[in-house]
Amino acid sequence: MAKVLFQPRYKCALAAMQTVHAIPRAIPILHSGPGCASKLNDNNGTSGMYSPNIFPCTSVSEKEVVFGGTDKLRTTIENAIKIVDADLFVVLTGCTQEIVGDDVGEVVGEFASADKRVIFANTPGFKGNNYLGHDWVMKAIFEQYLPEPPASGVKVQKGMVNLFVSPPMQDPFWLGNLRELESLVSELGLTVNTIFGHARGLPNIDRIPEAELNILVSPWAGLESIQYLGAKYKTPFLHYPVLPIGAFETSKFLRQVADITGVKKEITEHLINEKEDEYYYYIERYSDIFLEQRIMSKRFLTVADAFYALGITKFLVNDLGMFPEIQFITDDTPEKYRSGINREFENLNYGIKAQVEYNTDGSVIEEKIRDINFSGNPLIIGSVWERAVAQKVSGIFVNISYPMIDRMVINGRVAGYGGGLKLLEDMYSEARATLAL
Repeated sequence: MAKVLFQPRYKCALAAMQTVHAIPRAIPILHSGPGCASKLNDNNGTSGMYSPNIFPCTSVSEKEVVFGGTDKLRTTIENAIKIVDADLFVVLTGCTQEIVGDDVGEVVGEFASADKRVIFANTPGFKGNNYLGHDWVMKAIFEQYLPEPPASGVKVQKGMVNLFVSPPMQDPFWLGNLRELESLVSELGLTVNTIFGHARGLPNIDRIPEAELNILVSPWAGLESIQYLGAKYKTPFLHYPVLPIGAFETSKFLRQVADITGVKKEITEHLINEKEDEYYYYIERYSDIFLEQRIMSKRFLTVADAFYALGITKFLVNDLGMFPEIQFITDDTPEKYRSGINREFENLNYGIKAQVEYNTDGSVIEEKIRDINFSGNPLIIGSVWERAVAQKVSGIFVNISYPMIDRMVINGRVAGYGGGLKLLEDMYSEARATLAL
């Protein structure tokens, strides 16, 4: 019997429609039942160029379950190309038609000579969640949209790198984090190519084969598609598993990028010194507050996907000298990636190691948090689900991961030097407000 999860932290693979949605002038075509798009779109009301409420959809019914839905899919694609002002159409499959066995690839192949590009990705919810779905969509773009490398090899642009971070929209800070890291890497003198968000999109996708390096900042989500991309164009890649937050990890990240791309050491160190000088100027201004345990204790825990659980733990330990309680990872991380993530949690400054638990059930997580013998008022960083349990244990709560329904993030970020300072603002604003009550 299937287990029912309380307080889910992710969605089905079809929600990778958000990956397509984040690419300007790209739109998903859903081969699924009616209502999937509106049910899956719940992240701060984000709509972008197209609202999810108008995504083309086959809206399969009992008829398509019995007789197959390829005819309806063909008609839906034809009409979408005629009506929707987009340049890339990505067909995504839901559970029903995957079970029925519709040959989506064959139907999409009929549009190979169409004026607009049409590709597809199989994204049934019973095969995985939207973290995996993101990988499947990215691989579909790399495989079906990008051309095969010519026999003479791709013309590589010196100093150009492709940068990929977290699954768009699943991460509330996805765009701000991407732009922050893009800006920092650019200051090394590199040309950074990203495909998501304003003024990016298909022209940038076209440039992907020209990069001399692919960079993925993520513990695991997106790794398989980046490995495929590297193999296709023989492009080396840097897998940086930790979201750089604050001075310690951001400086480490910049040095690794610089080493691989051959940026001169004096340029790298000048940039890092400049950024760290400003960062620590602000830290020193408020050091008395950061050292005051009456405001907030030195204990913390996270309830988030591996991306945020790891990045925040590194930041709070390495930059602030805080002590981790259990770090709950809620994205259903595949087993093959867990040992590598666990090693990162053991690789902290001051010889500190964090206990990690992979758990997707909110009721179990809440029970374990309540059983922890906290001293003082601990910091609890997680999703909106953790607000109630934080109150029960007299904790300081900061909402940073999905689901996030109690705050709006437009272009906010937690990555980089500035992102670390912004996270500190959020933490101590909540702490002082709680203390005032």
